[in-house]
Amino acid sequence: MELQFLGTGAGIPAKSRNVTSIALKLLEERGSIWLFDVGEATQHQILHTTIKPKRIEKIFITHLHGDHIYGLPGFLASRSFQGGESPVTIYGPKGLKIYIETSLSVSQTYLKYEIQVEEIEEGVIFEDVDFTVEARKLEHGVTCFGYRVTEKDRPGKLLTDKLQKIGLTPGPLFKKIKNGEDVILENGTYIKSKDFVGPAIKGRIITILGDTRVCPSASLLAKNANILVHEATFARDEGELAKEYYHSTTVQAANIAKEANIKQLILTHISARYDQNKTQELLAEAQGVFADVQIAEDLKIYPIS
Repeated sequence: MELQFLGTGAGIPAKSRNVTSIALKLLEERGSIWLFDVGEATQHQILHTTIKPKRIEKIFITHLHGDHIYGLPGFLASRSFQGGESPVTIYGPKGLKIYIETSLSVSQTYLKYEIQVEEIEEGVIFEDVDFTVEARKLEHGVTCFGYRVTEKDRPGKLLTDKLQKIGLTPGPLFKKIKNGEDVILENGTYIKSKDFVGPAIKGRIITILGDTRVCPSASLLAKNANILVHEATFARDEGELAKEYYHSTTVQAANIAKEANIKQLILTHISARYDQNKTQELLAEAQGVFADVQIAEDLKIYPIS
């Protein structure tokens, strides 16, 4: 499981930062990739990565500002041209469906695959045997969501040496025992799964927020997360400006991380006003509150351990 940032800038593209898009790579877990926001030129950024568009199965849009959605119609079209045939589900605020339908209709774009658009409200918006995705409204100038992706706990390690000591050889029974099933051998021996499987592997939590002021929903979504991706459009001393424009500062994001007891904070949505030297100052501001923090860079990969 990895995060790869395809765009980390705020508002408009800059030379070193494209506008917002994040790929959550779940290749080992489910053989697919999820996108969070698709800012302008996201498909161009993908060309500089190993990401295959046909692997992208879900897209989560935080809000309908242009720097988060202008790249969506182009990406959908390119995915079709590049051989993508599997369905894609797109989640986001009300208005997303008509935006997509109008863009594709006016440009006479035909997709070779089915898209399903889910205009969401707060709550659990997706769940299967492996993952749950929860959405909550943040505090921005338009309806804007943050997302909490929770990986469900997985069975612990199968204690194969212990099974072999009682005469059981690798085979179908191993899988049943690992999946929590008790089994009875041909000789009548009753095997309890819990005696031959290690502790469950705790699922990881990834919280990705859209643009927002400091608000209770951000803390709720972030609680105990392995990674929190939080915007930091402004520096510490520009709190009033951040409030006026419905954004956050570096220190505000770091305080959320500290209060929510997360493991790692990644700051993104960095204003073009900050050059490389100033970006290091932004990092130092956040680190003064929360130690394990990084400022996202375009195309950089962040493993989720």
